[in-house]
Amino acid sequence: MCGIVGYTGKEAAAPIILNGLSKLEYRGYDSAGMATFNEQTNGIEIVKTKGRLKNLVEKTDGGKGMPGGCGIGHTRWATHGVPSKANAHPHCSDDRMVVVVHNGIIENYQELKEHLLQKGYTFYSETDTEVVTKLIDYYYTKTEHDPLKSMSSALLRVRGSYALGIMFMDRPGVIYAARKDSPLIIGQNEEGAFIASDVPAILSYTRNVYYLDNMEMAELSGEGIRFYTIDRDEIQKEMVTIKWDAEAAEKGGFEHFMMKEIHEQPKAVKDTIGAYVKDGDIDLSALGITDEQFREFRRIFIVACGSAYHVGMAAKYILEDLTDVLVEVDLASEFRYRNPKLTEDTLVVIISQSGETADSLAALRLTRERGIKTLSIVNVVGSSIAREADYVMYTLAGPEIAVATTKAYSTQLICMYLLSMYMAKVRDEMDSITFDSMMNELVQLPEKIANVLSDKERIQWFANKFASAKDIFFIGRGLDYAICQEGSLKMKEISYVHSEAYAAGELKHGTISLIEDGTLVVGLLTQSNLCEKTLSNMQEVKSRGAYLMGVTENGNYYLEDMVDFVVYIPKTDPHFTTSVAIVPLQLMGYYVSVARGLDVDKPRNLAKSVTVE
Repeated sequence: MCGIVGYTGKEAAAPIILNGLSKLEYRGYDSAGMATFNEQTNGIEIVKTKGRLKNLVEKTDGGKGMPGGCGIGHTRWATHGVPSKANAHPHCSDDRMVVVVHNGIIENYQELKEHLLQKGYTFYSETDTEVVTKLIDYYYTKTEHDPLKSMSSALLRVRGSYALGIMFMDRPGVIYAARKDSPLIIGQNEEGAFIASDVPAILSYTRNVYYLDNMEMAELSGEGIRFYTIDRDEIQKEMVTIKWDAEAAEKGGFEHFMMKEIHEQPKAVKDTIGAYVKDGDIDLSALGITDEQFREFRRIFIVACGSAYHVGMAAKYILEDLTDVLVEVDLASEFRYRNPKLTEDTLVVIISQSGETADSLAALRLTRERGIKTLSIVNVVGSSIAREADYVMYTLAGPEIAVATTKAYSTQLICMYLLSMYMAKVRDEMDSITFDSMMNELVQLPEKIANVLSDKERIQWFANKFASAKDIFFIGRGLDYAICQEGSLKMKEISYVHSEAYAAGELKHGTISLIEDGTLVVGLLTQSNLCEKTLSNMQEVKSRGAYLMGVTENGNYYLEDMVDFVVYIPKTDPHFTTSVAIVPLQLMGYYVSVARGLDVDKPRNLAKSVTVE
């Protein structure tokens, strides 16, 4: 969850670290801190603050108050210990010989803490990070100040996940790094070397990065970068060039990243389609899955969390409609605890924007242990899930900074459309006329999404009316229900309004008792064969005082007389309506949040990449 940045080189470290942390604050913003090696005093200075990164910027005068060309910094999403200055990173040994920043969770920290207490160590925080810091210090003393040996000895005792940035006081100008199940990249330019949790943190300084793998360590110094296994065997790593434009991670004139990313959806969708559609046909050869394999799969498990799970719910309707494949959708956090029945004719699809989601990664590893083929759909090149899956399908969303996903969700949908259509085609379950018709509709989606965005002022006006709402319900049937799930999540996660999504036919089984005068109910009506039934359910709640908003396709003007506010979306193939209908719901959530004066990009208690269980 947390964000880590480190730098060692010819430039002043603190401003670089602060700039990098500003690109990672989406990963956590409970507290922030920084440590730099001061060559004048020959010691390590540490400054920590509670709250947003701006507090650290102010306290250090934008980094000017912390001299030195080597340092590490951290922005925190709290797991162990409340947000406070004491619990903020970096953590250090009593004499500041060892200073550490950490992303992850040390599962056996209590056991390790008891051991260290017996050795005479004391603790000032409630964090698991302080424990691993002092464990490294313990072995640093025992190994006569050997950094790699002390790190190896300590980390082999640790259970859990970690990405670590470490400084030793008697190793000026050197940063050490280690990784297990939490993301960490190493960057390099002519002036120095970097560590970071994610690419945007260092993209303005370098595009040349190394991906640290599990149970690997790195040493960054003026002499270059060296890589080691956890057993201290030196290894070679391949440098990767990042193709993202640094400007893509900036707001570009929009008030919030979320609104910028909503508006980037037409391009992101177009780019993702363009990556896999050639001359009017779908080309998935880059995945490495043969047509024969596609024909042999009888079951598909889609495993994901949050919005990616909602993509899976939509994909289930589409795959089962277009093919004879049985599709199950699982929450990654539940998948490995229910003994899933995986057979040789099963494909497990893991969907994750970051490619680092802890629960999804664990599900992937369980699947591979059982010898079952895995396909990952991810946005971040070189991420853990992308590297460990048998096959990978990349979304071309570019960097997504806002915590609430929009364009990544939309591009994940595109990947599932393409996968569904291709499977149906190679399995002879779709005729050429239907395939060509769907392809024609698919390539028009970017334009149709842009069309919905042009109506944002009406949606803003309506959202302002319900900025003080206490409860909002989203209802629909079939694919519309899948859209409702994502629309409801967008509303609750950024506006803090209690919101629920229900299959419309389930309202009468208890939920309708929650409807009272003025309760907003948003009905999705994009599936022509289900419109009448959903509309009937909407009338049921209207008769109990609900205020109705409807989302439907152009031409269904009869709704004007039956609901209070209608948003029209362009007609498309019914399998693709999710891509178009979700946009007004994204805008609705955004504008309610803005009207309530909330921090849209950084909603409370949430982080962009959930790298802990």
